Amino acid sequence: MKFNWINVFGAAFVLLLLVPNVVWALRHRGQKNLCENKALNALEQIGRYACIVLMWLPLLVWEFGFKSETAMALYLAGNLLLTAAYWTVFALHMKKETKARALALAVLPACIFLLSGITLRHWLLAGFALLFAIAHIYVTVKNLRAPASAPEGESE
Repeated sequence: MKFNWINVFGAAFVLLLLVPNVVWALRHRGQKNLCENKALNALEQIGRYACIVLMWLPLLVWEFGFKSETAMALYLAGNLLLTAAYWTVFALHMKKETKARALALAVLPACIFLLSGITLRHWLLAGFALLFAIAHIYVTVKNLRAPASAPEGESE
């Protein structure tokens, strides 16, 4: 199966990832990023937005396509499973925030991006997925380790 110049499945998976993030942002307005590493914060955002675009737009790839029916089945089944897991963990995290759930919410989107890049043979997407994974997990861990009891305006 080939997608030509737009991957509608990739666009759908991106939208399914964005919905919980919009809900989170609306419910947690003004939440601060406590990670002070500017380089990794920037790399996280570069990786995030590159993956979002490359999931549906085949930049530097002639067209989206799968090498085999097995690759297509792995892409669809894997991304559906990972997306369902993301939504489930997100729903649980909204009820009770835990470090394990926060970390899972950092890892699962990276897995979706990486699986998509590999199964579509879109190596630019796979590369940005690895960049996003490393930076997003780092930033998430730094935010989890930040002191919760420090008064606003004070830092270590």
